[in-house]
Amino acid sequence: MRILVVGAGATGGYFGGRLAQAGRDVTFLVRAKRAEELRRSGLVIKSPRGDLTLRDVKTVLADQIAQPYDLVLLSCKAYNLDDAIESFTPAVGEATMILPVLNGMHHIDVLKQKFGAEKVLGGQCVIAATLNREREIVHLNDMHAIGFGETGGGISERVRAVASAFEGAGFDSTASDSILQQMWEKWVFLATLAASTCLHRAAIGDILKTPDGRRIIEGLFGECKAIAAANGYPLGEASNVRAQGILFAEGSPLTASMLRDIEGQSRIEADHIVGDLIARGGDVQKEGALSLLRVAYSHLKAYEARQARQAA
Repeated sequence: MRILVVGAGATGGYFGGRLAQAGRDVTFLVRAKRAEELRRSGLVIKSPRGDLTLRDVKTVLADQIAQPYDLVLLSCKAYNLDDAIESFTPAVGEATMILPVLNGMHHIDVLKQKFGAEKVLGGQCVIAATLNREREIVHLNDMHAIGFGETGGGISERVRAVASAFEGAGFDSTASDSILQQMWEKWVFLATLAASTCLHRAAIGDILKTPDGRRIIEGLFGECKAIAAANGYPLGEASNVRAQGILFAEGSPLTASMLRDIEGQSRIEADHIVGDLIARGGDVQKEGALSLLRVAYSHLKAYEARQARQAA
């Protein structure tokens, strides 16, 4: 299976690097600057699961793609989705599978509209990683997992083929017969975490020490769950218990990556993670009511407006 990994940043670089280390046919679609970095220093991963330095990394620039790939692994930021699609479109052929591991659901709609529903798999990943100043991939904990499956459910032959390619590649992978349910469950948790920690500019443990912190997290979690249920994806009991265990852990230093982006004055995925969830709320949200989720979203959009004003 010929695999094209779009980008060689923290997420794509990590999973693509593990696949390449395991002998899979992996090519990274990168810009010229990143291609030069990889040529000069290799693809470097620092991880509790084992460090890795790959030399002679296979890379390609967008204008150099000459033939389709079997699998396109997409892990860009949501605000870079349009640019990413433009770059990898020449790699999509008649039998190409596109496996995005972005958060939320909007990207699935965009990819299906562009390439056709039959080419798009559902997917999600669990990993905390970043690029350091030396442009090395730093894996921040021991979680490194990808889940994937048909958006219509079931386990198809092509999903089995992806599972075979990922098996033994140095990270956890699961072929799912209900990937959209899992994506919605992750979205509910992530939106709650992002809204809570960004709104308070604090970690979960700090929020829980405030007079109304627990009530606010509970309110946000309840709103997100209600939206998921209204869309046909009620949170499962196991997922609900797991999320509550994390969201209400006393003393927890956990924050959303979106808060870390704000603290670094970087771009954020406000529209994709929180705004799109609100847009899918429909009848769940009372007409004219200012819900906690809407307050959090307004907070994020104010940050974006300030960033735009200062840049101008």
